Amino acid sequence: MRTVRDVHVRTVPAPAETVGALLDRLGGDHDPLFPSPVWPPMAFDRPLGVGADGGHGFIRYRVSAHEPGRRVRFDFTDGNGWHEVEVQPLGPDRCRVEHRLESRQPLARQLLWTLALGAVHGTVVEEILDNIERAAVGRVAAPVRRTVRVRLFNRLIWDRPRAVDLPAGAELAHRAFPRTDFQDAWQLALRPGMPTEPEAWKGVLRGASFPVVGRTDEEVLLGQDARHLDFRASIHVADGRVTLGTVVRLHNPAGRLYFALVRRVHPFMARLMLRRTHRRLALAAPSAAERAAQRV
Repeated sequence: MRTVRDVHVRTVPAPAETVGALLDRLGGDHDPLFPSPVWPPMAFDRPLGVGADGGHGFIRYRVSAHEPGRRVRFDFTDGNGWHEVEVQPLGPDRCRVEHRLESRQPLARQLLWTLALGAVHGTVVEEILDNIERAAVGRVAAPVRRTVRVRLFNRLIWDRPRAVDLPAGAELAHRAFPRTDFQDAWQLALRPGMPTEPEAWKGVLRGASFPVVGRTDEEVLLGQDARHLDFRASIHVADGRVTLGTVVRLHNPAGRLYFALVRRVHPFMARLMLRRTHRRLALAAPSAAERAAQRV
């Protein structure tokens, strides 16, 4: 195995106590630092402290050391390393924030680190430092930019919709027709900072000009009627999830023939549209530090 060591440092023109208080909110409710929704959120099975188990995305770790307001260390659950964040005062109004990583990696993981994970890790850490600076100072002098390689990896690992039953709360879709010949639904979990208003998700059917035919606090229903079939698309947002549902009523043999062809590509297109919209809205969302400032 080869040991990878990585260090990121940022001098922040703010008191160490201010930055340390932000550090203690990592992984908690309204975390002002971890760059979600662009990246999977950091989450633990309990408040930040020694023994808390969790991680972000497929990276899993547990808290092995925590000095409130000063330092937190995470050990990877596979036993092959750790990473930590430390705040060091440099005077009454300046401090140094340092993120260190040490990981023992087999050959295959080394290759993945070289091709993608190293660049992604560096970007995520720099975005955390950006949020520290943004939250403590109110602005970022030189925010990190995501490279083409990082953006590509972000796209590749983005959450994929799963098939579910049409939610009971999607009342407009359930009542759309007295008889439904086809229905399905695809769902994704919302990440912190993503919009929870159904209206924000109307663009899921980009490129199609389906009118809105109904609205509730949790659902927007789009659709169109034709001689051969009637179609409705339900966008339901509730309980931390967004669901794209489809209901269809067929009228005649032409409609049945047409939909027999369409339903072969429909699941692929529905998943693709929901996943693209999910990522687009995440990339457009305010940063964690900006959201924290809005709640003050």
